[in-house]
Parts: sequence; C-alpha cells; structure tokens
Amino acid sequence: QVQLVDSGGGSVQAGGSLRLSCAVSGYISRGNCMAWFRQAPGKSREGVAAICDHDPSTIYDGSVEGRFTISQDNAKSTVYLQMNSLKPEDTAMYYCAARRPDQGGMWFLPATYAYWGQGTQVTVSS
Repeated sequence: QVQLVDSGGGSVQAGGSLRLSCAVSGYISRGNCMAWFRQAPGKSREGVAAICDHDPSTIYDGSVEGRFTISQDNAKSTVYLQMNSLKPEDTAMYYCAARRPDQGGMWFLPATYAYWGQGTQVTVSS
C-alpha cells in the first residue's frame, strides 16, 4: 500500500524559508516522477515542482523557479521541497504526489498522479 505523509508547513513572513517533507512508503514506480502541488482557496491545484528519473530530472513552475528546490534522499523514501524567498502569493495547502507505474503525461497535471499526501499548510504574511 502506497502512503505519502506531508509535513513541514507553517507560518512565515515574506522573505522567509520553509522546508516541506514527504515521507514515502510502499511501492512507487522508480521510472517516474514525484511532485509537489499547491492549492489556494478558490483556486485549482497547480504543479509546483517535480523530480523524475528521466531528463530533465527536476522541473519547476515558472513562479517558483530560482526560489524553490525539490530533492529526494538516496533511498527515495523522502521528497523535500526547500522554499526560500517566500511571497504572500505562495500561501496555499501543499501536497506531494506520486504516480502508478502505468501513469504518465505532463508533470503538472494532477490527474496523472494516483497517490497524494494529506497536505501541509503554508502561510506567508506580508
């Protein structure tokens, strides 16, 4: 059984940093991507970053490129999202996501991910 557990959210002032973690258990396709998504109230879920076993190995949405870094430990049991220079518009619930072996497609499409964490809230004040 695949399980993802998100943690690390919190409240910070603009310009601050947070590191999110996603603990992964169970089988995950090693030839695919894991990703972080976020969803603000009244908005659709959007892809933030992905880490993949193919080139390019990391992918970012333009709104976070240069400020956020996605990584994973050597055992691929934890995926991280380091968030620096946070802005109020980064405020959202953040979710990690993983695919089944048969899933593919554009990394930023939520429908292409079968497994989701429970979410962790990030709030950035100005």
